[in-house]
Amino acid sequence: MAGENMPESSTYGVSADRGSLRIKRLLSEDGSLWITIDDNECHYLKVLCDEVFGRANYVGSAVWQKKYGAKSDSKYLSESHDYVLAYANSKERMTVHRLARTAEQDSRYKNPDNDPRGPWTSGDLLRNEARDYAIYEIVGPSGRKHWPPEGTSWRFTKEKFAELVADNRIWFGTKGDNVPRLKRFLDEVADSVPATTWWEHKDVGHNDEAKKEIRSLFESNLFDTPKPERLLKRIIELSSLPGDIVLDSFAGSGTTGAVAHKMGRRWIMVELGEHCHTHIIPRLKKVIDGEDQGGISKAVNWKGGGGFRYYRLAPSLIVNDRWGNPVINPEYNAAQLAEALAKLEGFNYAPSETHWWQHGHSSERDFIYVTTQNLSAEQLQALADEVGPERSLLVCCAAFHGITAAKAAERWPNLTLKKIPKMVLARCEWGHDDYSLNVANLPMAEIEKAEPAAPGNGARKTKSRKAAPVNAGQVGLFGENEQ
Repeated sequence: MAGENMPESSTYGVSADRGSLRIKRLLSEDGSLWITIDDNECHYLKVLCDEVFGRANYVGSAVWQKKYGAKSDSKYLSESHDYVLAYANSKERMTVHRLARTAEQDSRYKNPDNDPRGPWTSGDLLRNEARDYAIYEIVGPSGRKHWPPEGTSWRFTKEKFAELVADNRIWFGTKGDNVPRLKRFLDEVADSVPATTWWEHKDVGHNDEAKKEIRSLFESNLFDTPKPERLLKRIIELSSLPGDIVLDSFAGSGTTGAVAHKMGRRWIMVELGEHCHTHIIPRLKKVIDGEDQGGISKAVNWKGGGGFRYYRLAPSLIVNDRWGNPVINPEYNAAQLAEALAKLEGFNYAPSETHWWQHGHSSERDFIYVTTQNLSAEQLQALADEVGPERSLLVCCAAFHGITAAKAAERWPNLTLKKIPKMVLARCEWGHDDYSLNVANLPMAEIEKAEPAAPGNGARKTKSRKAAPVNAGQVGLFGENEQ
């Protein structure tokens, strides 16, 4: 599942089109995209998304009541809602999950006749079409006669209606003279209900609630339109299950990640602004430590746990020179280049202290060597001799001369030659629709053991800095419990 809070911009059409296309490539086969958007841009966005996803994959739109009162200074209409657009990668494979019944919904069930089957509510017995077999007279307990209005008919045949009366499933009112209605018992209805397209602020929050949540976490508030946690909870529970991955490419204040974490989802957030450090990371630390008890925390019984990893986007590996030719970015030094290419080729970057040509490995006998030099046949021969027949080496170099690639493969079966930057261009986004970059993680840090306090010294207790216990529903993005 992917979520977007589309920014307003003069380049909105271009950014939305490109953003939706890139998000679609990232979605799983049963994945979906959910976008909050205001009334000014909603309809333009739908046309763009129809083009990217196809109209057949349009799931629907919900109206979110973001304000609960009218603005007295509005010149025309007082704006009080935003839209939530939903698109599926493949609508046939996507599932929109149902919502748990609420106490308010259950409170609509009463038991005025003390039926032993418990609380019930009543439903209409009329059908909005005339069917001859279902047009007949009904006589109530008071003797009052009932016929379906013209153009309608009863929902049941006369025989079926008699069975329902015998089973005490027809309600004529306390005096027995009301139009008959069908009793529906609480214990016979499903535990869940489908979501409607009207999302009231009392159910999913509003703008003021979102601002209060931010102010409770931070002294300063840099966000004019944050989203309430309850709104994100609604979207996430409709579109995903515990353990699924939630992506937000406009992280903002980090609400999506915080809510996804509390709900036992794995998550990825992307943010270019400095509030990644001023808001998102501090907020997530409070979530993990169990210090954030606002938002949906009490509703999901959040006590803390889990963890996250922070990655900084590196400079582009390939840039164009002054003639427009693709070259390696000069910002990369030798070590950075070797590490980047090792990741691209699926190797673990681990430079050897004893073998100058071992910059990384994929197994005990398979290695990678990266150089910006032009290698001659003599240099390649010396390299092949040192590698030996029991090992294999991927050589990434600017060029090689004195021998063709085909001849090199025959002459040195333990070497595989690839040219830079050609090999990099073949792995870039504009060359493929897949995202096959292997993200290498830092090693897991060991949890420090707390030292036992000296007995009877009356020392003040200090809070442990180690992470809170991992919540049972929270797993790591990369398959392990993060610390």
